[in-house]
Amino acid sequence: MSAQNYCMVNEATNVCDNVVVWDGNPNTWAPPAGYLMLVQATTPAKNWVWIDNAWVIEVSGEGQIGFTWDGTYLITNEPQPTKPPTTEGAQPL
Repeated sequence: MSAQNYCMVNEATNVCDNVVVWDGNPNTWAPPAGYLMLVQATTPAKNWVWIDNAWVIEVSGEGQIGFTWDGTYLITNEPQPTKPPTTEGAQPL
C-alpha cells in the first residue's frame, strides 16, 4: 500500500480533527478509537467556489481540518467569502 493523506474524522463530533499520512495498513499504525479515516484525495468535499459572480458551495477540492463530515461530504467550516477572488497580477491573453 502507498502512503496517502487521510482525514481523521471524530465520530463523536463529525469534525475532521487532523490530516495524517498513512498507508492504510492497520498493522503499521492503528488510528485512535472513535475516528473514521477517509482518504483525502477521494472523499468528496464541498468548498466555496466563485461561479457567475457569486460564492456558492460546490463539490471541489479536498477536505481539511475543521471540515464537517455529513456521511457523504466533508463540508468547509469557513464562512462565505465577502469579496470576489482577486486577479492581482493576472494578465489578459
